[in-house]
Amino acid sequence: MLLASVHRSTLSFALGRYACARTSVCTAYSSRSIQHHASRQKLPPLAFTFDIDGVLLRGPHTIPAARRALDMLNGANPMRVTPKQDTLHPGGWLLSSGTEGVTDATTSLPTEAALAKKHLQQTQILQAHTILKSVVHKYENKPVLVLGGRNDDVRKVAEGYGFKHVYTTLDVLAWKPEVWPFHELTPEERASTKPVDFSQTPISAIFVFHDPRNWSLDIQIIIDVLRARGIIGGPYLDTPEHADHHGDGRIHGKDANAPIELVFCNPDLLWKSDFPQPRLGQGAFREAFQAVYKALVGKAYPYVQYGKPTTATYKFAEKVLKDRLEELQGGPVDRLPAVYMVGDNPESDIAGANGAGWESVLVRTGVYDPAQGPPAHTPTYVAEDVEEAVRWAIERSMGRKVD
Repeated sequence: MLLASVHRSTLSFALGRYACARTSVCTAYSSRSIQHHASRQKLPPLAFTFDIDGVLLRGPHTIPAARRALDMLNGANPMRVTPKQDTLHPGGWLLSSGTEGVTDATTSLPTEAALAKKHLQQTQILQAHTILKSVVHKYENKPVLVLGGRNDDVRKVAEGYGFKHVYTTLDVLAWKPEVWPFHELTPEERASTKPVDFSQTPISAIFVFHDPRNWSLDIQIIIDVLRARGIIGGPYLDTPEHADHHGDGRIHGKDANAPIELVFCNPDLLWKSDFPQPRLGQGAFREAFQAVYKALVGKAYPYVQYGKPTTATYKFAEKVLKDRLEELQGGPVDRLPAVYMVGDNPESDIAGANGAGWESVLVRTGVYDPAQGPPAHTPTYVAEDVEEAVRWAIERSMGRKVD
């Protein structure tokens, strides 16, 4: 999501995008502000959050209405305020889901974000998996498996969060190619791997950061980890011959009641690229894994889900936004401004915004297809595109028509 705040006498604006093959969601909070009558900035009455795919971009291409919407936030507004370079506050904040291996999320900004890039700081950038920082204390010194993206990009992100023993499915394949004999590592993939003996390295948790590139390999290895309680290549401990015959909750010395934690960071079943029809997302990978696991074991595997529209993700985002507002205000903030979520997916963008108590605007430039009937979750407003969404929200909030 991209987030910008609008003042009645000032205009605040920042934007950004993460470096990834599949653009998903970015958010940015005000990094530009002009003060006319007071040295202390007032709390903005209005803020925007924008989904990226299907709202601002289709694949690598910017939707024309997005340029006009961003122009509106950058000066073409009712107050005709244009930010001046010498009055800028440092940085903003970004929230994105589905990000692939970002170590510097400002290195691949779209053209419209080029000027804002220098005002963004790494500490101000949130992604759907940033919430995993809150569980680092549980797994900091334990081996974890991370999935998604290319090569070891996601490993670098996880290590940046504080996880110290991070492994990928490519590491597993390099260790024993017979784990999945249908894929041969490319030279680039092999160069990204770490040597490790997984028969002696019990995995404690699995984190699906971003959309996996090799579903079959990743599903196989997830199943190996879960069924063998962390030891890849070890016996499956969920079979009758390995049942708990002692009644103490332990199987062959292992705690049978302590399953490996499985975490997904983006529930989107579909997302909008520049292909005519929506593409399968990380939510589809989760469904594929669960179907295979249930066919083998007889029941689905319990998991933790983050990302839109989950409450945990929106609460985490609101906390960061509040912290950022307090930093900019120079003092405590007891409430958030009215937040308008502009999205193209009723199941994630609109459902999440409604659940968080935000205003929600559904656009027709992405996943949502009016021909398929009314949206599953009712938005505050339905707009043709993001330009109309921004214009409507500003007029509604400020009580003025936007020319």
